Amino acid sequence: MLPQLGFTEILLLSVLALVVIGPKDLPLMARKIGRWMARMRGLAAEFRAGFDELARQAELDELKREVQALRNDRTLNEIDREMRAPLPTTPAAALPAPAETVAPPEGETPANSEAAADETAQPPPAKAASGGA
Repeated sequence: MLPQLGFTEILLLSVLALVVIGPKDLPLMARKIGRWMARMRGLAAEFRAGFDELARQAELDELKREVQALRNDRTLNEIDREMRAPLPTTPAAALPAPAETVAPPEGETPANSEAAADETAQPPPAKAASGGA
């Protein structure tokens, strides 16, 4: 990148060029510098356009390969048939074994915990009273 020049720097360079080159040859030198700058800009634009063209060509080649691969691999009818085909069944031997049951905490069994829940919901049966007191 070119350095940024302010107004004072440009003024100093033009005064220096006027003194060193002279007023007679200064316009010729300015034209030569202008042509040289135009030529450099043209080369930079050509260089940039070349890279852009290479990038577009690479993208185009990649798209062509993808389309060709899709044409060679499968047609849409084959994909549709494959999607509509039933899934294969797995034999019972290939199925995973049932999970083991987890042991309840000590002192409580699954039957006891259900029975305890039922007992709290219903009051215990009343005892028969004897005939005297």
